[in-house]
Amino acid sequence: MLIKAWILNNLQHYIGNKLSKDTGFSISSAERYSLALFELSEENNLLSQIEEQSLSVLNLINQSKDFFNLIKDPTTSQEDLSKVINKIADINKFENLFKNFLNFLIQKRRFFFIERILKSFIEICSKKRGELIAELKSAKKLSSDEIKKITDELSTNFSSKIKLNYKYDESLIGGLVVKVGSTMVDSSIKNKLQQIENRMIEA
Repeated sequence: MLIKAWILNNLQHYIGNKLSKDTGFSISSAERYSLALFELSEENNLLSQIEEQSLSVLNLINQSKDFFNLIKDPTTSQEDLSKVINKIADINKFENLFKNFLNFLIQKRRFFFIERILKSFIEICSKKRGELIAELKSAKKLSSDEIKKITDELSTNFSSKIKLNYKYDESLIGGLVVKVGSTMVDSSIKNKLQQIENRMIEA
């Protein structure tokens, strides 16, 4: 409990030491922030809770245009963003560690990159369990049974446990887009139309 209290009270100093060389922002910066969150969560036996809460934030970003616009708008003040985040954290009963981490990102003007940071964090969690992260987008809403069948098929094809993140995306028009690690499979009509358009431009 003393270690947990110390980390919660000294979050900025703890993470700041890990990120002392972070002068800009890049993929490696996101990985350092996500790794810091992973180590803090693991040390405090909160890994599964914070992974679940990270997924809920990512889902909110995908599902709420208002929230997405708020975090991407450079004119949004730190105070306004903190109020929204704290309200979300309280409603969803986020762990104090995760709530403090989100506010730390706001203070450091890094919340704009929250999606990248949390995705990286979830990837670290999955790798720790020996899983592959897969992202699935579909033009029509899929049932839980359909998602399970796709997950099982991917698990068989890649000979690995699969953690599937699913998103309904009507802009695809039709078909599926599946990404497993660096492997992308795009069977969407949108992609086929784009390929036709590209060929017309090149002709």
